[in-house]
Amino acid sequence: MITGIDIQSPESVHLGPLLAIAPGLAASLAGPRLTALAGAWAVAAQIFIAVLHGGLTTTNHIAQIIALTVLSTLVVFVRVVQERRSQQLSLARSVAETAQRVLLRPPPRRIGPLRVAHLYLSAEDEAQIGGDLFAVARGFPSHTRAIMGDVRGKGLASIGEASVVLSAFREGAHRYATLPELVSAIEESVCRNLEEVAEVEHDRGEHFITALLLDIPDLDPQAEMINCGHPPPLLLHDHEVRVLHSGSPAPPLGMCGVGSTGRPPWTHHADPFTFEPGDILVLYTDGVIEARSPTRAFYPLAERVASFPATSPEALLRHIHRDLIAHTGGQPTDDAALLAIQRTAAHYPLHRPGVRAPSPTCATGSTPGDGPYS
Repeated sequence: MITGIDIQSPESVHLGPLLAIAPGLAASLAGPRLTALAGAWAVAAQIFIAVLHGGLTTTNHIAQIIALTVLSTLVVFVRVVQERRSQQLSLARSVAETAQRVLLRPPPRRIGPLRVAHLYLSAEDEAQIGGDLFAVARGFPSHTRAIMGDVRGKGLASIGEASVVLSAFREGAHRYATLPELVSAIEESVCRNLEEVAEVEHDRGEHFITALLLDIPDLDPQAEMINCGHPPPLLLHDHEVRVLHSGSPAPPLGMCGVGSTGRPPWTHHADPFTFEPGDILVLYTDGVIEARSPTRAFYPLAERVASFPATSPEALLRHIHRDLIAHTGGQPTDDAALLAIQRTAAHYPLHRPGVRAPSPTCATGSTPGDGPYS
């Protein structure tokens, strides 16, 4: 179009310099080869214009052709550099995504008599995970252990601290017979390893992790929880929502107040609660309940959960996700995690003489989830 207009214009009007637009646009929309092709066509068009308007020997036309050739070459060179950096960034991003998936593995959809669904919203665009953490694992025979935690801070800087807690939980979930023993082991591991992974150089404040841990037996409706400074879970029973406040809350993990023995002096006590078939537990982090609307109102999770149809953990999290985004008007500004656990009637007979508890291997029946609410 530029060439046609220039040919029809008087010789005193020179539109040839506008041909530099072609390689410039090509560089923003295509790769190096198409950018080079656009630059070659622009130089050829400039030569064609020069032939029709006085010939190639005029100083003005020679200067325009040389300038356009140099400019096109520079644009192609920049595009090649950008292409290489883009490939390196894609490779680094792929490695980072793989590392994040390894750290925060999605829990199975089914584990023992439980159905599990999860939702994670990261505060950083390039991160799939941040300072919030959760995991579900088979525990000491015929039990399921679950953890929901929140590292002080948010985003990528807190991933190292989250990894310490998750590693200790996964290692200890099947080793310790009681929930207090498991929490004490996690606390000791955090106190031992936290300084090696925490961002102490740029953040010299306190480093701790709030956590909620559950112990759910397969054959007994009486479950247990230990709350280490974390928001209390919600229990949906017969279309009613109950907040499970702890009668003996513990301090967050990583406070590391050591006594003369060199071990944390805090003694953890489990709080029992009834978890029957059809009930749904909702575990969450403060990024959910502290999400603000444009009018600065907090998200009323318990009220909203009571208004949603709790047909399944996946459906419940879909309702919460849509409602949370509508409440905030966009993505939350802090990491937010939700874990919904429903007890099913399967593998739930009453205690009878001679009934053997299924082994952890046979009772798991887990299938890894592959969606945001899986």
